[in-house]
Amino acid sequence: MTSLPKVLSETVSAGTFEQLCELWQQIRQPLGAVGMLVTPETFPRQSGDRPFYFLLNSGFAALLLGQPQAESQVYDISFSVDIPYISDFFREFPDNHGAHSLILEILAKLQSLSSNSLNSFSNNFFCAVFNLIYSTPNPQVCQPIENALFKQIQQERLINQVVSQIHQSLELPIVLQTAVLEVRKFLEVDRLIIYEFTKEANVSEHFYEGKGRVSYEAIASDSISSILNLEAEDSCFSSIPKYREKYSKGNIVAVEDVEAHYSSSFCLAEFLNSHHVRSKLVAPIVVQDELWGLIIAHQCYQTRTWESSEIQLLGYIGEHLAIAIYQAELYSQVQQQKNLFEQRVIERTQELHDTMIAAEAANISKHEFLSNMSHELLTPLTCIIGLSGTLQRWPSAQAYLTPDKQQKYLKTIEESGKKLQELINDILDFSQISAGNIILQIEELSLKNLSNKLITVLQEEAQQKHISLELEFNLQEPEDSFFADQERLQKLLLHLLRNALKFTPEYGKVILRVWREYNQAIFQIEDTGIGISEEQISTLFKTFQQLEKSRQRTHGGIGLGLALTKQLVELHQGTIEVESSLDQGSVFTICLPNQSPTKSSNYRQNETVYQPKQFTKKTIILISGDEEIANLVCDLLTADKYQVIWLIDGYLSTRKIQVLEPDLVILDHQLIDTFQISQNVKKSIKMKHIKTLLFHESTISLNWKSLAAAGVDDYLIKPIQPYLLLEKVRYLLSLD
Repeated sequence: MTSLPKVLSETVSAGTFEQLCELWQQIRQPLGAVGMLVTPETFPRQSGDRPFYFLLNSGFAALLLGQPQAESQVYDISFSVDIPYISDFFREFPDNHGAHSLILEILAKLQSLSSNSLNSFSNNFFCAVFNLIYSTPNPQVCQPIENALFKQIQQERLINQVVSQIHQSLELPIVLQTAVLEVRKFLEVDRLIIYEFTKEANVSEHFYEGKGRVSYEAIASDSISSILNLEAEDSCFSSIPKYREKYSKGNIVAVEDVEAHYSSSFCLAEFLNSHHVRSKLVAPIVVQDELWGLIIAHQCYQTRTWESSEIQLLGYIGEHLAIAIYQAELYSQVQQQKNLFEQRVIERTQELHDTMIAAEAANISKHEFLSNMSHELLTPLTCIIGLSGTLQRWPSAQAYLTPDKQQKYLKTIEESGKKLQELINDILDFSQISAGNIILQIEELSLKNLSNKLITVLQEEAQQKHISLELEFNLQEPEDSFFADQERLQKLLLHLLRNALKFTPEYGKVILRVWREYNQAIFQIEDTGIGISEEQISTLFKTFQQLEKSRQRTHGGIGLGLALTKQLVELHQGTIEVESSLDQGSVFTICLPNQSPTKSSNYRQNETVYQPKQFTKKTIILISGDEEIANLVCDLLTADKYQVIWLIDGYLSTRKIQVLEPDLVILDHQLIDTFQISQNVKKSIKMKHIKTLLFHESTISLNWKSLAAAGVDDYLIKPIQPYLLLEKVRYLLSLD
């Protein structure tokens, strides 16, 4: 088109006017534009009223006015694509609807754009209307444009289709595959691909230089070879200077003849030739200023001159795909956060549920304990009060209380008092040990004398129940001497032996075995009693627990005996194990190390328990958000003469470790950045010597190779075993 008037005015037939209206609707639909037929009643003007069509989209505007002549089948029309003219037209409307104000704002933006592509579309549309009005084209006014206009409309439709797909679907693969198929079809190229750059991990989230693969592809026919999943060669791309910077800035590259264009790069020319690429058109996909990939059109068997509209189209598609990718990434992040929050809610709900169950079980156990304790205390008290009251009235009832009966009453009172004293002492001992206030009185004792004393004390009770109580003592004379708290050792063994007698039926057998293994004394109590089920063994040493319910009880006790026994064993730095089968009996085995004869022990500051003290004044950093674990670990390590620093979370912990320079770092796996911390420690030359110990919930998900690669020197499974923790710490610190 050489020149265009601002307004084209003409008188046309009613049929031609209807064709113009149909053309308007055809143009409007693919452009997604606003098309209006307005009457004087719906959109009045101050000067004159004529129905009109107005076509508008994000880059194009046109105005058609039509007024029928009175009693005639002809219309006076006016047509224009000139934005200033259209703006002046709408300014004549009164501001009583508000719609024209919005239209004027859009028109102002269109006028400020005024790109060549938009002008080209306007010109082509003007020519289409001109041809329709005058039936034949005027070569002096415009060139043949039907095909060009149709292609531009199809291009707009394609862009709108891609944009619509982006808005309708959050599934990125569907959006990308649809775009590849539709764009290849529109451009009529042999092959269209999306080349996605490979993201490199752990290097500021940037991409490898030239590294990537073909992730999406559309081909014209089976005769075109597929290059889906093809990975490019770095060396070929490295010969092109700053090609990534060029694409990152949004530049589009159109190559008409690959052989001529890449004649200086034999590698790249050979690479393209091997995949039958004769011409190519490349547009970047830039996501948040980062080059994500390329959308590339290939002509395989002949060279091709790329039109400006085709170049511009591929650029538009690349921009919209970048929006889709960014949108998908945001959606993925939202989904991850949603899943994380949901998982946390599930975990917290489960924790709350478990806590409630535990609290309910503890409450029931305490009620059982109070009920049992009331019974156990009231029984001897009843005997003491009743019999002592009878003896007080004895002078007036001499005929009824013989000396033997008096003696029997006094003996019963004494035994009830002793039983009551034992129960109260058990409660007090348990309370004192739990509070950490018990100190072991270490002294030399004879294992043989202790064992014989236990058998002597319990022999009468065993005989009353017709139970055989035996002692198997397997010690040589030099092994008889042993250091421990004799009173408490005797107490815990009496608890186990009395339990064995209590739960062994008549004519059964209870055996106490004693022997030495190096520096340890082994005590084993075996019975032929009622036994313990596998499910009950797990609760055997818990506080206030009894294997019988209070309403079904046939044996006495308040549920503290075994819990207290276990605490006394652990005070001696020993272990207790149990093996049992229902209706066959049980075997309790206690291993106690020989204590130091020069020191006493406190539960929280047990100098005799955690020996030897070879690594004093060592600094240990504990990073854990679990207060219960932190308190336990800090108490144990502080008692063993280590300097412990507790950090609640991992935030800035690497910097604090570097400043404090500890000998050992203990990490709780519950922290999100546990492995990042251990890796940072091992990567630093200054901190490389620092050992790391990991607390983990289970061995199932552990892989030692991955732990070692993450900088972990050793691990410990929860719940934390005090003595195993100290052994691990001592071992790691011995590696310095």
